[in-house]
Amino acid sequence: MIELAGIVILGIVAQWVAWRLKLPAILPLILIGLLVGPISTLYTENGNKLIEPIWNGKNGLFPGEGLYNFVSLAISIILFEGGLTLKRSEISNVGPIITKLITLGTIVTFFGAGFAAHFIFDLSWQISFLFSSLIIVTGPTVITPILRNIPLKKDVSAVLKWEGILIDPIGALVAVLVFEFISVGEGQEYTKTALVEFGKILLFGFTFGFTFAHALAFAIKKNLIPHYLLNVVSLSVVLLVYIESDVFAHESGLLAVVIMGLVMGNLNLPNIKELLYFKESLSVLLISILFILLAANINLEDMQLIYNWNTALLFGIIVFLIRPLGVFLSAYGSDLKVREKLFIGWVGPRGIVAAGIASLFGSKLIARGEPGAEYITPLVFTVVLGTVLLNATTARPFAKLVGVFLKKSEGILIVGSSMVSRLIARYLQRNNRHVVLIDNNQTNIQKAKKLGLEALTADIYSDTLMDNIELNDVGYLIAMTANSDINKFAIEKFRDQFGENGSFRILDSDEVGDPEVEARQELFSQTNDFVRLMEASRKYPAIHEIPLKNEAHLKELMNTMLSEEDIAPLFIKSPDGELHIIPAFSRSGETAGKGYKLVYLGKKVGPDLEGDEVVSLPRQEEL
Repeated sequence: MIELAGIVILGIVAQWVAWRLKLPAILPLILIGLLVGPISTLYTENGNKLIEPIWNGKNGLFPGEGLYNFVSLAISIILFEGGLTLKRSEISNVGPIITKLITLGTIVTFFGAGFAAHFIFDLSWQISFLFSSLIIVTGPTVITPILRNIPLKKDVSAVLKWEGILIDPIGALVAVLVFEFISVGEGQEYTKTALVEFGKILLFGFTFGFTFAHALAFAIKKNLIPHYLLNVVSLSVVLLVYIESDVFAHESGLLAVVIMGLVMGNLNLPNIKELLYFKESLSVLLISILFILLAANINLEDMQLIYNWNTALLFGIIVFLIRPLGVFLSAYGSDLKVREKLFIGWVGPRGIVAAGIASLFGSKLIARGEPGAEYITPLVFTVVLGTVLLNATTARPFAKLVGVFLKKSEGILIVGSSMVSRLIARYLQRNNRHVVLIDNNQTNIQKAKKLGLEALTADIYSDTLMDNIELNDVGYLIAMTANSDINKFAIEKFRDQFGENGSFRILDSDEVGDPEVEARQELFSQTNDFVRLMEASRKYPAIHEIPLKNEAHLKELMNTMLSEEDIAPLFIKSPDGELHIIPAFSRSGETAGKGYKLVYLGKKVGPDLEGDEVVSLPRQEEL
């Protein structure tokens, strides 16, 4: 009882430490597992592990095959959750380089690492390619903490993020297929019988996964499952699919749950987000328990088995040769610069799926007496820990070394995707600024996307937005919702991460004209609240630029505009194209002269003013 409770407590502590230090959770989890497992035999009085996962006649948590059964069920749930995150639309919309990374890059890693393992460790081809299939995956839960505080161009962050998301279930599927091919060929020279058995695994895995996914989706859409039972019923069906598929074709269960997750993730289910959140929470708990157990199950003999220069050579080939080669081949002909390819090639940490499946498959093959199977788990754990440690400690300095580290984050995050937000975002985008709109209103987000704007459905009260590494180049935060409390909360919560260059919000009606309001958060002017901006954009959905002669001319125009209800001054545009929030420009001490422009929203000031030009005029129905 003490050991079980201790594992849960240590697992959650490790998750908290990882969050606090902004590290991948797998790192403290495996280190804790090693400390209470094989390493503890060096300092305990009787030489036993503090936590012994398998019952050895004196102590241990799981008797017989109990640990492997638990690991199998846990991995099935984790892989199902990973499958839910993979959308067909995401594959079709990602750039060619990401598509090539998860296809061509996977092939390079599979064959490159397989050949290296075979010739360096003299392993059989089957074991070598099982090892290489296990290290294909780079998970987003590992990459995100590493890149969270490195300001990068959006394209570089997007490539790394989507590669991790898309390759997770794909890599797991490849590993499952290789393992199953080894399993059905045991004792045979991959004869016709072995291929038939392999075909049965594919048939039942795909059939069970596809069929049960549609059956569960039908039950959800027809409200045949009460809301309070939805999550637990879904969990039960996942376990049922895993077990039933395995009964009909041994070792086909993992394939079935991956397919089930892939299918359900691409169906239009009303409760898919809630189901995904539940599975994510459950996966965090399972991962916390799983990796302490798996690391603790490793013996000192396993660690000594790979404690040699061959392991270092294999690790070096995988990290410094195979990964960059896969990236450069995948990025051939793309718009990425050489320094960006170098950085992407450097960052390739292996994750939770690799370590988990390696322990499961390695243990099963050892129990069957497969030659060389004892190398699988320690080698994969070495690659996982090595790549995570390497990237966690060197990603930031390497980004500076190769020149992809942004010295100043110029991206703009706008909270709220209303009509006026979309209009301003479109103007900013046309002035070559990276703009991202966030809103929890799906209709507003869809309207923004139709205008070609980057928009995310997000809840600012959730922490998920802070994990979005595609926002690493954001340095300006603008809160423009109709709710003043939301605007204030957004500034307080996100100003450190997204507002390093400035955080601004629309004043509410009570603050308009109040000299006591916190001036440094003032957006546009003290006479324009959300209602006034919306009315101006509704009547006159256009943004204008007017050349300035001098500071006196600016003051004259500002007085004219502030007296008009349907005009809202927005920015000062300098001769080099830089845009300044008007209150911030006034505080800077900089003066507007020849070459500067005043940018404003709404009704045109007057036809008699030369140079007044409409820069952005979307049609009313587009907004």
